[in-house]
Amino acid sequence: MASAQLTGANIDPAEVAYYERLAHRWWDTTGPFWPLHRLNTFRVGYLRDRVALTLGLDPRQEHPFAGLRVLDIGCGGGILSESVARLGATVVGVDVTEKNLGVARLHAGWSGLTIDYRLESVDQLADSGTVFDLVLNMEVVEHVERLPDFLAHCARLVRPGGVMVVSSINRTVAAAFIAIFGAEYVLRWLPRGTHQYRKLVRPGEVIAGLGADYRVLDRTGVRVNPFNRAFSLTRWMGVNYMLVMQRCDD
Repeated sequence: MASAQLTGANIDPAEVAYYERLAHRWWDTTGPFWPLHRLNTFRVGYLRDRVALTLGLDPRQEHPFAGLRVLDIGCGGGILSESVARLGATVVGVDVTEKNLGVARLHAGWSGLTIDYRLESVDQLADSGTVFDLVLNMEVVEHVERLPDFLAHCARLVRPGGVMVVSSINRTVAAAFIAIFGAEYVLRWLPRGTHQYRKLVRPGEVIAGLGADYRVLDRTGVRVNPFNRAFSLTRWMGVNYMLVMQRCDD
């Protein structure tokens, strides 16, 4: 039986089919998603500290995100959703592929975590009027169609005073060489075809797409050491980057 999946203006069927084929590998830390596992371990501390600072929380607490309602867009198999839930947040994870969500629900159950996983697109969620304290838009924007529309929908999902974090790959010659040719074709860290250069997104496009209601609180590049596969922050945003943005109060 074919698995359920959503269709819509921002959803690329080829991208959905690609991740559907890999759905069963999400939690294999040595499989095709190992970079996401390494990246997730590295960035959770960054997210905890930056979000806590912005929202007046104590990052030293065992559950610093207690009381926060968090949305994980394009949650996949739930790698980031579970990490944020462990920080105490109430997490909603949305994805457009049911196979991914099936994996996520199963693993959350094994982990003893309660996470609300939904087969839902951002436009559907935005039209419902639901808003969140924190929206995580991580490694998603480079996979969607009609980026301005997608970002406009995402912008509506953050409450006034809330935070959105976006991470992606810059559309530069360096990114094409390192993140696509190097990672996919030379080192084979990712399956070939994971990224398409035309769909990579520059930080300025994200900022413009979210609109004047958002201000940038922090921006940073992310680099990976090819020898030990360790991630670290860098001022250079020519390949991977993260943006922390706050929606202005009404």
